[in-house]
Amino acid sequence: MITFTANYTELFAADTVTKIKELVSESYALDDILDFIDHYSEGDFIAHYEDYVTAGENIGYAQVDAFVDYHGLDMVEYAEEAYQGEYNSEADFAEDLYAEQYNLPAEIVVDWQATWESALRYDYDFLGNAYVFSSNF
Repeated sequence: MITFTANYTELFAADTVTKIKELVSESYALDDILDFIDHYSEGDFIAHYEDYVTAGENIGYAQVDAFVDYHGLDMVEYAEEAYQGEYNSEADFAEDLYAEQYNLPAEIVVDWQATWESALRYDYDFLGNAYVFSSNF
């Protein structure tokens, strides 16, 4: 991990340093930038950092990290669009999804986990044991 924030200008390529200075001037946190570069790379920072931060601020960093862990950092620009919410289980997501679309009578009993397995798992990803993302982005 990079601990000497004052020395980053000596550690990184000129393009990276220029981008860091630009983003810091726009109120991005230097420590967060350096952590990102340390975790990923300078190239990933230049290509994806702003998309990562935007998605993290809008849907949450834990959610974005789960998405990136599964799909890769190259797909981070789709995280916000694909995010469906946080659920306790796949069954809870299935029930919520169908409850929004249909007015199911209370006397109808549905195996929501089986519904997930047979109809939804192909179109959605349940990541981090809580976050649901559409896989059709």
